[in-house]
Amino acid sequence: MRVLVTAGPTREPIDPVRFFSNRSTGGMGFALAREALRRGHAVSLVLGPVAGAPPAGADLVAVQTAREMLAAALAELPRCDAIVCAAAVADVRPAEESDRKIKRGALRRIAFVENPDIARELGARRGTRPMAIFALETGAGEAEAIAKLERKHADWCVLNGPEAIGAAQARFRLLAKQGGVRDLGTIDKAALAAALFDALGI
Repeated sequence: MRVLVTAGPTREPIDPVRFFSNRSTGGMGFALAREALRRGHAVSLVLGPVAGAPPAGADLVAVQTAREMLAAALAELPRCDAIVCAAAVADVRPAEESDRKIKRGALRRIAFVENPDIARELGARRGTRPMAIFALETGAGEAEAIAKLERKHADWCVLNGPEAIGAAQARFRLLAKQGGVRDLGTIDKAALAAALFDALGI
């Protein structure tokens, strides 16, 4: 099989020296790619800007913005047999990118527009491919994770919190489209990747 993995953050340019982004390190996506390769699958890794080298053997497509990530993921989708959306995509971007540095006082007036929902776009086109998504929530978050499963037409959702960003270990819960929650406890991302691929049946 070939597994499509989206990973890392996106960067949405504001002006020549600033961008809007988040704290994602891409570590979860790297763990997913390694586990897929270990199981004998090919990997298409659509990766936002991160430090560190991706796993050897993965077919890398490097992107910066959410729109670039969507275009790359859609281009890879026809040759892929499963989808895991682990990227932390910026929900919004500046409505306009300035070609000059914006002065301090004008920063408060930046208007934002919504970025495309990459997981939802892939879910609408996945057909019978197994698909998993991630939900990073504060608090319990289970209701929002279940809603995301429905909105994005995915089979499984991994629920975690902000403490998972860049951490060696974190608490993860696995929610199924059919219902039910599996608390995986505090584990590392390699163990999570293995549990997720087991759930996907690949």
